[in-house]
Amino acid sequence: MSQAPEFVGKDVLITGGLGFIGSNVARRLVAQGARVTLCDSLLPNYGGTVYNVRDIQDRVSVALTDVRDSAAFRELVRGKDYLFNLAGQTSHLDSMTDPQTDLAINTTAQLAILEACRAVNAGVRIVFASTRQVYGRPQYLPVDEHHPIRPVDVNGINKLAGEWYHLLYNDVHGIRSSVLRLTNTYGPGMRVRDARQSFIGLWCRQVLSGETVRVFGDGEQRRDFNHVDDCVDALLLAARRDDACGRVYNLGSNEVVSLRQVAEMLIELEPGARWNLAEFPPSLRQIDIGDYHGSYARAHEELGWSPRVPLMDGLRRTLAYYREHRQAYWGEPA
Repeated sequence: MSQAPEFVGKDVLITGGLGFIGSNVARRLVAQGARVTLCDSLLPNYGGTVYNVRDIQDRVSVALTDVRDSAAFRELVRGKDYLFNLAGQTSHLDSMTDPQTDLAINTTAQLAILEACRAVNAGVRIVFASTRQVYGRPQYLPVDEHHPIRPVDVNGINKLAGEWYHLLYNDVHGIRSSVLRLTNTYGPGMRVRDARQSFIGLWCRQVLSGETVRVFGDGEQRRDFNHVDDCVDALLLAARRDDACGRVYNLGSNEVVSLRQVAEMLIELEPGARWNLAEFPPSLRQIDIGDYHGSYARAHEELGWSPRVPLMDGLRRTLAYYREHRQAYWGEPA
């Protein structure tokens, strides 16, 4: 992605800034001449770590603040030109076992963020990261933005509410906001200790640790994936365009592959690794969406966005990163 003059010398706040996607957005913005502040609470199990920004730590400001702390957040957002609102609880299973926490982070906190903006910085430009999980089980493929909304878990419902708060504040209060519904995002910096953030992160850890990758069900569920570099491209493109305000965009990929194929790709990249099929745990079977891939036609037409990183290349780069930095992400000797 070329240098964007819109970000040069601008003040940018990233919630979830020490997390997977947030840290990658920060790295790109620093390179483009922005003054970047990272807001993160470093709550356990959410994937944030200062290691994610070790290479740019002298060029960003870090505020260890929970977005639910309204007073502190008001001071953080004051005077900012852009807000990339990426903080959230991402585990679908955790949202079912602890729905109140998911509600607090993915819904209540989002309303508090927008109220803080309305109070002290109504001119800030916001991009909100949502999820394809809001659609639930697809009624047709590829899923476009007109697809019916029927989430299958608490996380999807709460993320949908967060979306609508942003769209409402855009329409009623003029707080310019765009919503991106992300699909399976992977790459350097993602959580690999477990599948709370992405099952593909756990699979990467398993193949590098000599563990067997477990593919639930028959492995024929088909999905699309975006490398984090492509996801960052989309977030920045949305922020740069005022005609994207009040709009919702799916991300997606032209590569649609089965989970079995993803496992085989990882095995090809890490000879000696292995995978097998495993029975779906009942708690996961209840919220599994089956086949999913999204249409990114609107993002392409209105933002000029298309994914650029082929899945095999992205997986290769991801495994290379964790081979080098594994100790920082799962604490075992390299």
